[in-house]
Amino acid sequence: MIEAWKTTQKIKNGETTSTEVVEKTIKKIEDKEPQINAYITVEKEKALEKAREIDRLIEKNEDPGMLAGIPVGMKDAISTAKTKTTCGSKTLKNYKPPYDAYVVEQIKNAGGIIIGKTNCDEFCMGSTTETSYFGATKNPINPELVPGGSSGGSAAAVKYGGASIALGSDTGGSVRCPAAFCSLVGLKPTYGHISRHGLVAYASSLDQIGPITTNVKDAALTYDVISGKDPNDPTSTKSKQNHYQNLKPETEVTLGIPKELMEEGINPDVKNKVKNKISDLEDQGANIKTVSIPSLEYALPAYCIISMSEASSNLARYDGVRYGYTTGKNDDWNTVYKKTRAQGFGDEVKRRIILGSYALSAGYYDRYYNKALKIRQLLKKEFEKAFNKVDALIAPTMPYKPFKIGEKIDDPLSLYMGDALNVPVNMIGSPSITIPTSHNEPVGIQIIGNHHQEQKILNIAYAMEETK
Repeated sequence: MIEAWKTTQKIKNGETTSTEVVEKTIKKIEDKEPQINAYITVEKEKALEKAREIDRLIEKNEDPGMLAGIPVGMKDAISTAKTKTTCGSKTLKNYKPPYDAYVVEQIKNAGGIIIGKTNCDEFCMGSTTETSYFGATKNPINPELVPGGSSGGSAAAVKYGGASIALGSDTGGSVRCPAAFCSLVGLKPTYGHISRHGLVAYASSLDQIGPITTNVKDAALTYDVISGKDPNDPTSTKSKQNHYQNLKPETEVTLGIPKELMEEGINPDVKNKVKNKISDLEDQGANIKTVSIPSLEYALPAYCIISMSEASSNLARYDGVRYGYTTGKNDDWNTVYKKTRAQGFGDEVKRRIILGSYALSAGYYDRYYNKALKIRQLLKKEFEKAFNKVDALIAPTMPYKPFKIGEKIDDPLSLYMGDALNVPVNMIGSPSITIPTSHNEPVGIQIIGNHHQEQKILNIAYAMEETK
C-alpha cells in the first residue's frame, strides 16, 4: 500500500484517479476478507460514487480536501449516518445511526472516502478482536495470530491494503495494541483533542479516537483532519493545528525510560528490540535517562475499576426498550430486561458490567472506585514530575508478540495484564504514538508525551521511523 499522503497527491496531480484507487482497494477487500474478516460492513457502491465525485471536483480544478480520494476504514463503534454501527455486538447488529460522528464528518469534508466499518471487540472490550459477535479478525502478517484489539479490524484492513488509513478508539491501548501487533503506526492523542461525539461510549473519561496508518506522516495528516473543537463535545478542547506541515525528524531530545515499564513481564525478544531501537536513537543524538514512576504498579487495577464502572453505567441504556436488541417477548419489564441483556451481550461485556456494578455499589464505592480515582491523581503528578526532566517517555507498546487465536481467550486476567503498558497513558490523558521496531515486525515501541505535545512525539517517531 502506497502512503496515503502520496496517493492523494497523485490523485490531485492527475497521475491516477480516486476511482482507480477505490477500485483497487475494493479488489483487495474481496480477495482478503474471506481469510482476515477485518470488515463488518463494506460500502462498495457508496465509496465508488464518492470517488467519482472527487474526480469530478479535480476536473473542475476545485479543492477536493486534504484526504482527497483516500479510502478510510472506520471502526464499527463510530457512528455513520444510515450505515450500520454494530459495536461488534448482537445488541446493535441492525442499528443505523441517524447522524455521522464528528470524525466521520471531518473525514468526508477532507475528501476521504469511508469504505466500510471495521470489526472490533464487542463494545471495544478486549485486546485481541476475538469477542466480536461477527467473528474474530485475523492478523494479516500471519492469519493464525490475533491482530490485537479492540480496533483489530481497523489495523488488519490497513495492513492488507483494504484501507489506506483507518480510525480506531483507544480506551486502554486499543489503537496502539493492534497497530503494534500488525506492524503499523497508531496515535492516541491527548484526551479531548478529538471529539468523542458519535463514538459509542465504553468508558467516557478514558475513550479517545485515533488514527492507524502505515507511516508517521499519514498519522499526522489524519490527526490534523479529525482533531478540533466540537460544540457537540464539551470535553473537546483543541483548535486545529498543522502537525503534518510541521513534521520534521527530531533526534536531539531527552528521552526517559520508566524503569517500571521495562522490568517484569516483558518478553525478552520484545525488550531487546526496544533496547536496540533506543540505542539507534542515542547514536543519532538523543539523551537517554532512566526515570521512575512508583505508582505505575497500581495503574492497571485502578484502570480496570474505573473503566468497568463507567462501562456498567454507559451500557445500562441497552435494555431492549430504548436501545438495542430485544427478546420481543411480552413479559413483565424485569424479565424482558434480564433476558434481553443476557441474550444480547457476550461473556466479556457481561463480566465487565458485573464487576463495574459491584465497584459502584453501596458500601464498596469508597473502597474501590474512590480509591482508583485517587491513584489516577497520583499517577498524573508522578508523570508530570517525569516530564519536567525529559521531552518524552519511551517504552514497549505490548509486553509480548501476537499469539495464536484462541490461546488466551479463556484467561481474561492474562489478557488484562497485556494492557499494563498502555493503560497509564489513558489514565493521565496524555498522547502516545506507537511505531514498529522494524519493517513487518509485530513489535511496537511507544513514545509518550506530556499533554498537548503531539508535535513533539510525532517528530521523534518520524526520526525513529527513518532508522527502521
